[in-house]
Amino acid sequence: MSTDSTPLGTTRPAAEVNEQIRALWLRAGGILSAQEREEYELLVVEWAAAVRDQVIEAA
Repeated sequence: MSTDSTPLGTTRPAAEVNEQIRALWLRAGGILSAQEREEYELLVVEWAAAVRDQVIEAA
């Protein structure tokens, strides 16, 4: 699991989270272990929040 932590109420840029997701898949060779899947799921939730924040900022 990643040790990166972001304080509650703040999100990293979507591109940064996306890069971490891509790196996870590369490290895993395309097949995620249970622990990697858990990390992936958390990253996807974080990515979605970052995208939402970007859409709100653009509006």
